[in-house]
Amino acid sequence: MSLLLIDNAEVLVTMDGERREIENGAIVIRNNVIEQLGSSDEVHACLSADRLKPDRRIDASGCVIVPGLVNCHHHLYQTLTRSIGTAQGKSLFDWLQTLYPIWGEMDAVAVYVSAKLGLAELLLSGATTVADHLYLFPNDARLDDEIRAARELGVRFHPTRGSMSLGQSQGGLPPDNVCEDESDILTDCERVINEFHDPEPFSMLRIGLAPCSPFSVTPELMRKTAELARRHPGVRLHTHLAETIDENRFCEQQFGQRPLPYIESLGWTGDDVWFAHMVHPDADEIVKLAVTNSGVCHCPSSNMILASGIAPVRAMSDAGVRLGLGVDGSASNDGNHLLGEARQAMLLQRVGWPGFESSADRFSAREALALATRGGAAVLGRDDIGSLEVGKAADLVAYRVDDIQHAGAGGDRVAALLTCAPTGAWLSLIDGKIIIDRGEILGLDLDSLVQQHNQQAQRLLKQAAAKGNYHD
Repeated sequence: MSLLLIDNAEVLVTMDGERREIENGAIVIRNNVIEQLGSSDEVHACLSADRLKPDRRIDASGCVIVPGLVNCHHHLYQTLTRSIGTAQGKSLFDWLQTLYPIWGEMDAVAVYVSAKLGLAELLLSGATTVADHLYLFPNDARLDDEIRAARELGVRFHPTRGSMSLGQSQGGLPPDNVCEDESDILTDCERVINEFHDPEPFSMLRIGLAPCSPFSVTPELMRKTAELARRHPGVRLHTHLAETIDENRFCEQQFGQRPLPYIESLGWTGDDVWFAHMVHPDADEIVKLAVTNSGVCHCPSSNMILASGIAPVRAMSDAGVRLGLGVDGSASNDGNHLLGEARQAMLLQRVGWPGFESSADRFSAREALALATRGGAAVLGRDDIGSLEVGKAADLVAYRVDDIQHAGAGGDRVAALLTCAPTGAWLSLIDGKIIIDRGEILGLDLDSLVQQHNQQAQRLLKQAAAKGNYHD
């Protein structure tokens, strides 16, 4: 039995139901579970009374400790194609059509290396739980490849087995050669659930099923995927929805409905469903999301860089919609900084809130931080992470606030994590294990990983260029 004490934190941000913030905070972790928390004086007194001596103590002076950040939507493989398309300012559909042929050159090695690099970058930003959406599987690539990377790094992982089946020849957006046969998709979905999914509390690996979007899969696949997921406890459903005006038009032309009513007709609302983006719901659809308890993952940087629009996060939050935060693909964001994404969420709602002369008070730093912690946990259906409370999983991050970025920000050190330039994790624990110590991922040769990753990225571009599918 291992006992870890972390004390002397400037502020311990619990994100519990009362949103307690404990000055000079301390936390005691036994194995992988939070056993005590409070002020350092209170915790030390309890340890003395119980005659307990920690096996290890970490002095968190100069740090703010928060629950581990939860990333609810990502495409890890896209680290291989950063700045392609986004550099030219392409919108979503044009950007996708540029990149589909390059992604079609991926193989198992590329998926594994890109996942490991993307997850490492997320860890360094403070992420401890990551949901990923892998929806194309060329050249024998499998979901297993990114699962291997996550296990090696020790991240809490929610990979979703994505799919595309509606190619251009059938009126869809993706090329036919990156689409799969629907029976093969469903067979592999069943396989990864049986092989990897763990629905138990404190699980490190839960599988989701995630047909890519209304413009890349058929209605039949959406229905059958939902039926398959609901035969397995804890398997959740995920897809992109209402991301752009173009998508709204596609659904109206192809299916005679807007995206949310269309997908609801296929059984795709409820507390086991979450949607990425939801930039363009109308007022009635926001109410529908709240009433059905469907989740939404906000991806502000991606929405900005692809000119998709500003998601009405303030309105959804006020309506009671379950909301989390996602970095989204590393080629529609070009970064993997989850704390920075929380900052973007705060800023975008302030600048984009309609109908007010002054909107600076419309989304606070703490609301944005809640999206990235307890909000994300709720979206993923987890009650064992997302806050620092006795009995919950020991997932936490400590950020230094005595550095140059935070000089002079002593008035509100919690808000300063988002209002000041985003910094990296100084300490990170996942499932009670120290993953980052003094800003470095333990046991990882990061320089070697970057080199391997860049070799794979260059290989993809060369192969695509040789086929006339990429021009520098």
